[in-house]
Amino acid sequence: MALARLAARHGVATSYSPSAGVTVEVPDATVVAVLAALGVDASTPAALRRALAAAEAAEAERLLPPTLVRWGDGPVPGLCDELTVIGTPADQLPLGVHQLEVRHRDGRTATATLIVAPHGVPQPPSRTHGFLVQLYSLLSTRSWGMGDLGDLAELASWSGRTLGSGFVQVNPLHAAVPGAPTDPSPYRPSSRRFPDPVHLRIEDIPEYAYATERAGLDGLTVRAAALRQRVLVKGELIDRDAVWELKREALDILHRVPLAPGRRAAYCDFLAGQGQALEDHATWCALAERYGPHWRRWPEGLRDPRSGATARARRELIDRVDFHTWLAWLTDTQLAAAQRAAREAGMPVGLVHDLAVGAHPEGADAWAQQDAYAPGMSIGAPPDAFNARGQDWGLPPWRPDVLAAGGYAPYRGLLQGLLRHAGALRIDHVMGLFRLWWVPEGHPPTDGTYVHYDAEAMLAVLALEAHRAGAVVIGEDLGTVEPGVREALAERGVLGTSVLWFERDWTGTGRPLPPESWRSGCVATATTHDLPSTAARLTGEHVQLRHRLGLLATPLAQEQHAARAEVAEWLGYLERLGLLPDAPGDEEAEIRAIYGFLLRTPARMVGVWLPDAVGDRRPQNLPGTWDEYPNWRLPVAGPDGQPLTLEAIVGSPRLHALMRVFSAVGPRTAPPGARPS
Repeated sequence: MALARLAARHGVATSYSPSAGVTVEVPDATVVAVLAALGVDASTPAALRRALAAAEAAEAERLLPPTLVRWGDGPVPGLCDELTVIGTPADQLPLGVHQLEVRHRDGRTATATLIVAPHGVPQPPSRTHGFLVQLYSLLSTRSWGMGDLGDLAELASWSGRTLGSGFVQVNPLHAAVPGAPTDPSPYRPSSRRFPDPVHLRIEDIPEYAYATERAGLDGLTVRAAALRQRVLVKGELIDRDAVWELKREALDILHRVPLAPGRRAAYCDFLAGQGQALEDHATWCALAERYGPHWRRWPEGLRDPRSGATARARRELIDRVDFHTWLAWLTDTQLAAAQRAAREAGMPVGLVHDLAVGAHPEGADAWAQQDAYAPGMSIGAPPDAFNARGQDWGLPPWRPDVLAAGGYAPYRGLLQGLLRHAGALRIDHVMGLFRLWWVPEGHPPTDGTYVHYDAEAMLAVLALEAHRAGAVVIGEDLGTVEPGVREALAERGVLGTSVLWFERDWTGTGRPLPPESWRSGCVATATTHDLPSTAARLTGEHVQLRHRLGLLATPLAQEQHAARAEVAEWLGYLERLGLLPDAPGDEEAEIRAIYGFLLRTPARMVGVWLPDAVGDRRPQNLPGTWDEYPNWRLPVAGPDGQPLTLEAIVGSPRLHALMRVFSAVGPRTAPPGARPS
């Protein structure tokens, strides 16, 4: 009982409910380990008594909670007649994060963080549609072996002007952990605070035109063309490491080209604006070049970003530190150019960036912000109907107590960086704003537990930063969602994610949910990067793929029967709605009908998975696999598996036939100041 009381005071669950009517008790050892990661010793009965007494005494003495939130011009919960605000009254403070100081009538004083946030996040200006794509998979005839920011700008400009699209959503572009081989997953980055320079279009860097080492650059472009051909013609996988090796050599050459005065001034402004965060990131990159990417194996003094040894190493490696800050600036400028291209093409939203749920434990963020991360912990998911063993994602969680004590500075800085050049932000596993499943190191995921965050504060910071950026926010709320979470997100204008195959009347008939019953506050789509393409689902090829890889939990015939029944039920419903009048067995017509159905829902945004538009059969990621399947390394391809260039995609008759379904959406609405097409 004492352990449960102590855990509750620190937001640590001692039981959880995986389904209605089922309660699972968390092992005491897990609770003790999680408390230890939060700086609370409960390892012995005596330590537990001391920790509980200290927590109860602190709670009795506390005048204010650590964080208060004022929504819009509403009241500030937590203030009462016994407390007097010192300085500007709380109800007169502008939007922002403030330190609130109060005095009790008995003379005691206290401080707390006050977040003054707008009522909610911005909304799309009108009903809109757009493409969803993994950027690395989008190769043009100018790419160096994988899609880049130049390709993104071209896709945005073309689809905005030609199709009236309102947005392009991409995978996380966060900086990856370097190494050979690099983890190709965009959801296990080194840093979520800075983008990866592997996405740079080398020829678009202004200094490229003035480089004197032409022979070196020309040789690299020849090698890049060969790398591109290996993917597009020979059918090889995207090799991120090979792409980066070529680009790094080119960037080393371009770094020696002096910046023109205006460019130098812009670079200096960027350095000043990014401050310590960028210096830390670039220092980690420079140290990783010398000592390897695993900072816990570095010489002891270098494991601390604030140590004297690190300061000396930064001075010794100043040229490489500057190289990496320069790379961050170049990538930022090309991200800005891509968003500018989208808005000038008439897109009301533009680029939708993706925020991964965490960062790699050996990466730059974990090194630079060690105090903010819980040591010895990893986030994941508890056992459920689809995975009886649970999941461990290998990503360290933020400590909720450290976030609150620091006014949510790490979280605020992260959002500000991602929203710099975004019309919208997708948040992977948005339920993590409320609670995360923590797994102690060395334990299976089944031995984890939920740790709660101050969701009101997390949402307030999100609303504040989205408001400042004028950006829409989309939450990936698929899977197990705690009761009340979707309602809380909707109250603040955060759009959800609704995938056709999962939208059923689960509390009633269990049949496909009628389009008019869908929620309006969502991005409606037919699939995602973790799910089968629509063509594969319609043909049943996704079942065959999982069978070949040994991933089926039931016999093949049973899985095939269930898959065929699901597809038949949906197609029958689409036919009854008049969306499949004359096309039985016509795969392209069925895909058009599915997206036509999505347009009948009230969803504010409708996302078209770009591989669906050209008939690609292969998923970009197959959960539960590692080396068995080429996750995150496939280019967009046609039905025959032959890779397609961006140029071929935009000319695809199949794509244009699908996008004609969207012509009924109506005229696009250009943002103020956009140039005419």
